[in-house]
Amino acid sequence: MADYARNKRAYFDYDILEEYEAGIQLFGYEVKSVRAGRASLAGSFVLIRGEEAFLTNVQIPAYQPGNAPASYDPLRTRRLLLHKKELKELTGRAQVKGLTLVPLRLYNKNGKIKLMFGLAKGKRKYDKRETVKKRDIEREVGRRVK
Repeated sequence: MADYARNKRAYFDYDILEEYEAGIQLFGYEVKSVRAGRASLAGSFVLIRGEEAFLTNVQIPAYQPGNAPASYDPLRTRRLLLHKKELKELTGRAQVKGLTLVPLRLYNKNGKIKLMFGLAKGKRKYDKRETVKKRDIEREVGRRVK
């Protein structure tokens, strides 16, 4: 499974409680662009409207800008492909105060482009500082072991 895009900031800003996998409805020139590694998940999020889930604020530029339609918007909202049972579960869980759905990575699975997103709770400032301290300590220990 090749990773096309990762949202590293999500792991720093949120505690990921559960992870889900979904397909994405894309145009052909968007698929080529994602496979070329030009997608960006920074600042994106998942919304649930009615009985559908949507991925918003994902930057996917056209593969060949000269051949893309003039009306193409690289930040357009894209529909996520989920089972109804998963959607009902997510709708209930995402409405809890303080929880949100955050995209984590775009990857290839059996020739299809999939999105891994997580049910997340935002970290406080002191939690983020603690994460940085742990990472620095692990790096120091790794250097001394060598």
